[in-house]
Amino acid sequence: MAAVRKPVLLGLRDAAVHGRPTGPSAWTASKLGGVPDALPAVAAPRPVCELCRQPLALVVQVYCPLEGSPFHRLLHVFACPRPECGSGGARSWKVFRSQCLQMREKETQDAQKQENGLTAEDWCEGADDWGSDSEEASPLQPVSEFGNDLSNAKDRDWTSQLQDLRLQDTVPGVAPPAPPGVPQFLPYYICVVDEDDYTDFISLDHAQSLLREYQQREGVDMEQLLSQSLSSDGDEKYEKTVIKSGDKMFYKFMKRIAACQEQILRYSWSGEPLFLTCPTSEVTELPACSYCGARRIFEFQLMPALVSMLRSANLDLSVEFGTILIYTCEKSCWPQNDQAPMEEFCIIQEDPDELLFK
Repeated sequence: MAAVRKPVLLGLRDAAVHGRPTGPSAWTASKLGGVPDALPAVAAPRPVCELCRQPLALVVQVYCPLEGSPFHRLLHVFACPRPECGSGGARSWKVFRSQCLQMREKETQDAQKQENGLTAEDWCEGADDWGSDSEEASPLQPVSEFGNDLSNAKDRDWTSQLQDLRLQDTVPGVAPPAPPGVPQFLPYYICVVDEDDYTDFISLDHAQSLLREYQQREGVDMEQLLSQSLSSDGDEKYEKTVIKSGDKMFYKFMKRIAACQEQILRYSWSGEPLFLTCPTSEVTELPACSYCGARRIFEFQLMPALVSMLRSANLDLSVEFGTILIYTCEKSCWPQNDQAPMEEFCIIQEDPDELLFK
């Protein structure tokens, strides 16, 4: 029996972040750019580039609690936006995971009520609901399977994910300057859609046009290439197929994202990444969690469309990549009373033909 494909959530750029939201409305929001928000009692990560030793810029912040877990959960992805570090690979990228118990967050909310004049219910009123129309869910509800019985992960409620990975209301105000010396991309919220729901309404004409241009430029027949077998009996045919396997991988990537070219993030906890180029040994030899020793699993990836959306207000900052694959601890371990984010792992795949994404 064929394995069931894990559902995939797509992240799309939404409205600009105005002012500097605080409290739960900040750290329960997924966004690109800006500065990292911190969970209660956990310091915000402030990493530096291993090459130039300068501060890294926040690329995305993803709020992604796991179903059955008592923890809020936040992932931050950083990159060095300086041109001289553009070819530095993983040395110029960092991923951090932060968690805090929901009870601790509630204590923090109670302490801030008088100061902010808001209750726990106030800040989520009017938030865009990406879930079911028949049931209203709290933004604190976990969204992916986690706990002692990880075998139940396949039964996760993905509708809950659409409800919880949603936009949060912000507090109007003037955006503060970035911390001294820290580069900052312009911040935008990330909204979430289900890939299957989205593709039902989108035409593939644009993608087919791009693929035809690629075939003409490279002189390859992608449909014929896909029909070839990598396990062919003939050595000569096998060698030719391997030579073209990069084209095959690229074609499959483009075909999968064709219905939603503007996607900037693909989320599928414990699912399969969408490779842009042939995976290397990095994928099969992932380092175990540095704290508990558990294996790391795929959680989400950043997509080519994000590159053109990472802009700065006053500085000439940019990052270039094809796709960034994010892997995290399978157990999502968190030491008791830990106050520092835990570093996770990423794999960078370069764009083999960046012209197709412009």
